[in-house]
Amino acid sequence: MTELSASAFWITGPYQGKIGRESLQEPGLDQVRVRTRYSALSRGTEALVYRGQVPASEYQRMRAPFQAGEFPGPVKYGYINVGEVERGPEELLGQTVFCLYPHQTRFVVPAEAVLPVPKTVPAGRAVLAANLETALNGLWDLSPGIGDRISVVGAGAVGCLVAWLAGRVPGCLVELIDTNPSRAAIAARLGVGFALPDGARADADAVVHCSGSASGLTTALGLAGFEATVLEMSWYGTQTVSVPLGEAFHAHRLCLRASQVGTVAARQRVRWSHGRRMRLALELLSDPVVDCLITQESPFDTLPAVFAQLADDPGDSICHRITYP
Repeated sequence: MTELSASAFWITGPYQGKIGRESLQEPGLDQVRVRTRYSALSRGTEALVYRGQVPASEYQRMRAPFQAGEFPGPVKYGYINVGEVERGPEELLGQTVFCLYPHQTRFVVPAEAVLPVPKTVPAGRAVLAANLETALNGLWDLSPGIGDRISVVGAGAVGCLVAWLAGRVPGCLVELIDTNPSRAAIAARLGVGFALPDGARADADAVVHCSGSASGLTTALGLAGFEATVLEMSWYGTQTVSVPLGEAFHAHRLCLRASQVGTVAARQRVRWSHGRRMRLALELLSDPVVDCLITQESPFDTLPAVFAQLADDPGDSICHRITYP
C-alpha cells in the first residue's frame, strides 16, 4: 500500500513539545483518512499533560482515544479534531467529521470513530463539541430543577457551556462567576448573569465548579445553600487541593460530588452511549451564540509556542482554535 506522511504535535517532556512527521498507511475497507481542518486546545487537561502533572495512578484512565506514546512523555495527546474525509466509505467521503484525535494534519482511524458534523454547524464551531459534551454530562450529573438558582464558578470553556445549558432550563436563574471582569460580556451573550467572586449571589440551589483552582472551590462551597449540591468538574492532576470542609459545610449538609466525562452520567447510562451523547453535543452547536467562546486562533505550525504560552499564562482566551493548511 502507498505510504503517506502527516505532521503531528508531540509533548516530549514536561514543558516541551515539537512537531514531527508521521507515516500513514492507506485506509482499509472499514477505515477513513481525514484531513484536519481545525483542532482546539483543552486548556485544563492538555496544560496538565504538557506540564507533566498527570499522576502515575491515572496514566491508563487519562489515555485519550487515539493517544500515542505514554505519560509523562513523549506523548501525542488531544481529543478535539474536525476534518474532512478524503478516503473511506462512500457515505462519508467529503463529509466534515468530528473525531477525538490529537493535533495532526492527517490521520487514519476506524470509520466508526468519526461523527459527521451537522450541516447546520460550521466546521470551525464544531471544535467546541468535546467541551460541550463534558458540560452536557455535568448537567446530567447535576440534574437541575425548574426554577433553580444555579451558580457556575469558573468561566472557561466548560464553565461557560454549563452556564449556557443551565440557562435554557425553564425558570433557572444562572450566574457565571469568575475573577476576570471581561467574562461579563461573554455571560451576557450566553444569556446568563455574571458576578465577581466577592459579589456572587449566595444560597444557590446548585453550584458547579469549573475554575480548576482551590480558591474557586472555596467560593463554590461558600455559595451553596442548605443541602445543596456542589458539582466538581475541575481536574487537578498531581496538585493537592485544600478544601474548607469546616465552617458551614456540615451544618448546611452540603453534597460535594464529582463529574467526569469518561463515564456517561448515571441517570442516562442505561440508554445513552458515548456516541449518542456526542451526537447531541454536535446538534446543540447549531446555535451561533457559542461562537463567542472561540476567542483565539493560531496556525498548526505554532503549536509548540502556543502550548508554552498556555502553560505559562493562558491569558483571557477561552477556546483556542488551531487552523491547518
